[in-house]
Amino acid sequence: MIFYITTIIIMVLIAPILLSFIKMVKMYLLFKRPISILQGYKDVSKLITKETIISKEASDITRIAPFLVLSPLLLVLFFLPPATSGAFYVSFVDAFTITGLITLSTFFLMLLGLDSASSFGGLGSSREAFISALVEPAMILTIFSVSMMANNLGVAQAGVNLAKEFPSNHMASFLFAGISFFILLIAENGRIPVDNPETHLELTMVHEAMILDITGFYLALIESAASIKFVIFASLFASLFMPFGLDLNPWLSILLFVAKLFFVALLVALIEVNTAKLRLFKVPNLLGIAIVFAFLSLITFYVLGA
Repeated sequence: MIFYITTIIIMVLIAPILLSFIKMVKMYLLFKRPISILQGYKDVSKLITKETIISKEASDITRIAPFLVLSPLLLVLFFLPPATSGAFYVSFVDAFTITGLITLSTFFLMLLGLDSASSFGGLGSSREAFISALVEPAMILTIFSVSMMANNLGVAQAGVNLAKEFPSNHMASFLFAGISFFILLIAENGRIPVDNPETHLELTMVHEAMILDITGFYLALIESAASIKFVIFASLFASLFMPFGLDLNPWLSILLFVAKLFFVALLVALIEVNTAKLRLFKVPNLLGIAIVFAFLSLITFYVLGA
């Protein structure tokens, strides 16, 4: 149980650092002066001290929604695969539960954007709904495919099974699922080429449009939720598609798990530096590729056994 709680605490603490690490790598590769890796903590602490201003047009939803955006994501942290063998984990939670909780958080974020009664909030919420409608089915298919290769529909148990017996006989299906999930990781976290988290341009913003009218403590909650969502996806990718190192010394396994998270963040940074943002109506083409790879993973596993 101590390693179970320790892993959750580490993921919560490392979440803002991962997003700062992505920005730091991007600035370094673009020959700019890198920010501090602790910039995420500095931003959140600054937001907490600022005044919270709420629009006159907003209802009580604006006061409640930030907590409801964060709470389902915190709950998902308890259902993720373990970082070390012998650690406690919840074995019965499947892809539908995890995807449903993440979608619930996204729903309240969209509701928050609509509640401010601003054109930007509505624009961002409609775009987020447009993207989420394509992301969630692909995510369920991808995790379900990997779970079938691991002979268990429970996501955490699947991660443990993959670490014990890697599906080398199903490498094609495994690679298809990995490509699909990485595309979904980028899309669901609003990274380039799907969205640009560092811009406020009307024609491009999605996530930022929904939170333009949020300030102070509420904005700190939203930013914390965004960082925790990224660490959830990075953790799932590390546990399901890089399932090695669980049989090491428990503390070494946790250290290796953290290294995997930074490796996923490094991949995201490299993609963002070398990729241009897609037009909004080109995004379904990218997400369609994720859906196709998810279907290919299932078909290859069931029909060809590869």
